[in-house]
Amino acid sequence: METSSLTIKGQIVVPSRIRKKLGLKKGSKVGFIESGDKVILQPLDKGYYKSLIGIGGTKGKALKSLYDDKKKEREL
Repeated sequence: METSSLTIKGQIVVPSRIRKKLGLKKGSKVGFIESGDKVILQPLDKGYYKSLIGIGGTKGKALKSLYDDKKKEREL
């Protein structure tokens, strides 16, 4: 088990082994999912968003639109 301490600002350092395993780099987005008395750290990468395709019954159109918007945002 890896450990980290919470700073006064509520920040933690994700141990390097876990960052490498999850492909986390500077600027990577992560989500925190509450599961009972546990918290799951979920990388919010392309694979995660692709796993959501169809969940809203839009056959992926809404997600594609989100991808397109994010791409335009990055280009600016």
